[in-house]
This record gives sequence, C-alpha cells and structure tokens, in this order.
Amino acid sequence: MSFMEKLVRQSKFRHVFGQAVKNDQCYDDIRVSRVTWDSAFCAVNPKFVAIIVEASGGGAFLVLPLLKTGRIDKAYPTVCGHTGPVLDIDWCPHNDHVIASGSEDCTVMVWQIPENGLTEPLSEPVVVLEGHSKRVGIVTWHPTARNVLLSAGCDNLIIIWNVGTGEALINLEDMHPDVIFSVCWSRNGSLICTACKDKKVRVVDPRKGKIIAEKDKAHEGARPMRAIFLADGNIFTTGFSRMSERQLALWNPVRVTAVSVTSRSQTRHRMCTTSTRFPARSPKEAWATCLKEA
Repeated sequence: MSFMEKLVRQSKFRHVFGQAVKNDQCYDDIRVSRVTWDSAFCAVNPKFVAIIVEASGGGAFLVLPLLKTGRIDKAYPTVCGHTGPVLDIDWCPHNDHVIASGSEDCTVMVWQIPENGLTEPLSEPVVVLEGHSKRVGIVTWHPTARNVLLSAGCDNLIIIWNVGTGEALINLEDMHPDVIFSVCWSRNGSLICTACKDKKVRVVDPRKGKIIAEKDKAHEGARPMRAIFLADGNIFTTGFSRMSERQLALWNPVRVTAVSVTSRSQTRHRMCTTSTRFPARSPKEAWATCLKEA
C-alpha cells in the first residue's frame, strides 16, 4: 500500500452512479408544497403514496395508489380539510387506509382513505386532535400500539394521543426549550428520541415523562438535524459541523456516546431527496437503503 493510499480513505461508492427510471414509472407533474418546513413531504405504505402539495385557501395532500404512475392530472382529488398548509403526514402501521396529518392551523387530523383511493376531494376527517398552540410539524404513529399517535409542534410540546377517543394520553412539556426538529419511536415503542434546535439529542421515556439520556451538541452546526432509532436500538443522526459539512453519527442510546461520526470531508454521501418526480418505489425503502449503505 502506497503512502497516499494510507492517507486517503477509499469508498466502494466512489464510482457508483444512479440511473433515473423512465417517465411512465414516476409520479410526474406534482406540485409539491413549498412551505418552509424541514419535512419529507411524502409518506408511503403497501397500497398508497401520499404527497403534500401546493393548495390555495388551506392545506392539502395527494393520495395515489402505488400503481398510478405517470403524469398526474392537476384536477386529481386531494385530502383538503386543513385551513393552513400541511407540514407532515404519516400512515398508520396497523391500517393501510388511515393517515394522520399535522398543519400550520395547529391541529392534527386523522383520515380514512377509501379502498380504491380518492374519487372526490376528502374534507371530513375521522377525528380532529386539538391541543397545540402553534403549528404542528411532526406526526408519527406508535409502532406497536393501535390508535396511539404522537404529535410535536412549534410550541415545543409533544402530545401522545388516543385517536379512538380523541384525548391526550401524555403531554411532554418543559423538555425542549426550542423547536423540535424530529421525533422517532424506538422499535418497541417504549422510548422516543428527539432532535432539538438547542443542538441536543434526547432519549425520553414517555410513560415516566422523564429524559433518560441526552447529548449536547450532537452536531455543532446551526442547521437542522434529525435523529432516528435503528432496529438494534442505536440512534442514527444527521446534521452539520461548524463548517457546514454534512455529518452522519451513530450513538449509544444508554449514554448517548458516539459510536461513529462521519463527515462529508471523509467520505462521499448519497443524498435522498424529494422533488416533483418520484420513482415508483417506497421512499422509506430508499431511505433505509441509504442508511444501510452509508
């Protein structure tokens, strides 16, 4: 091995290039929302793909059967019950026809999608959850318990709801002094991890209402960061360094100590992005592939 080979870290992805699928296998001509919020703007399950879109006079999102690819008619019916822009959506893991949405109108709504998809605009939700005083930017279903939904708003409040009754089960207050960028359940739903604007990653036991671990300055950059639980219980985060270099990190959730930290200056990364053209595959599968290969 030469001296230069010792200095330069090689990557097996160095000469790997993606190839776009054909137009008839994409969801084309969709006016994806331009709202200034750090969101994926789409969610998918085995039957449908949902995409947050531009809408006048409120918020809306499309729900398309997975096989309905190609150019989407601008008159295609939408889910349009919110009075403000929709910021986040999430499919129920226990029912492929139920989806939750959070909006700038400070509400969370749960919707029942017809068996064969939408044939007309849907404006009547199954339930409206009201408890936030500012816009709701995060909604995520409990992975194992039915009818349990978590929402997080710009009021720095996390609420865990019983969707069946429309009541709040748990309010997690005074844990986050600033905007919450991301929330993720652990695989069995016993813990949640959060990423906050104060640059801390927290592991919270929602039943006890306690922070069991936290890491200050998980990523030192000022731009938003995200944190998710992995299947093995570790926490994966993405953020930025002080020099605005993208960083990926793996953390031990017990002590929130770094297992591995990688920055763009050390290796080349592939970015998972959403645009007006989506390949006809699961965005969650694509994101999982990126994590696996990184």
